[in-house]
Amino acid sequence: MSAVDFEPVNLQSTAGMIADRLREAIMRGNLVPGAQLGEADLAARFGVSRGPVREAMQRLLSEGLLYSIRNRGIFVIELTIDDVIDIYRARTAIEGGALALILDGRRDVAYTALGPSVTEMCARAESGDAVGVSDADQAFHEALVDSAGSPRLVRAARTLLIETRMCLGALQTAYPDLREQAREHVELREAIGAGPASRARTLLVEHMDDAVQRLRR
Repeated sequence: MSAVDFEPVNLQSTAGMIADRLREAIMRGNLVPGAQLGEADLAARFGVSRGPVREAMQRLLSEGLLYSIRNRGIFVIELTIDDVIDIYRARTAIEGGALALILDGRRDVAYTALGPSVTEMCARAESGDAVGVSDADQAFHEALVDSAGSPRLVRAARTLLIETRMCLGALQTAYPDLREQAREHVELREAIGAGPASRARTLLVEHMDDAVQRLRR
């Protein structure tokens, strides 16, 4: 097999890495909502040709993290309160589906997987580290979906969790006491690990609804 046969794989890999970095920058707010992205500028910053950058931007366009305006360019999405409500409704459906699979024989798996993020969240809350709490919050919900054992649910949740992380900067100020945010996750983990399945389902829905109400305020 000649080296030429590997070129599309290398291109795809480079585009994938660029897409990952752009997602991270959007999630962290380093690329702010409404920011315009240019192929030439990004190619220079990443030290690559424009091809992989174009491919990476197309991925994020298809995921809904970027949007295009004809004759103007490509921009980072800006989330309205209606977007936030829609994100949390979609997350409730996806994470509710993940929870149903977990409650059907994967409770121990999920309880163990959720442990590190809960421990981290409690520690960060005690020290008043709002950003650290948000990072642990996202890790908790990623672990929740992962624990369902469904690659398709993981894929469906990925963009929603990135969009949620964009909202969490506002949510950081919505909890007067970060320990309250941590306690919600501790209670949800304990309900997932043991006890009536109905309690776990109720706590998940209440957790999502509570986040929306806090962001509304």
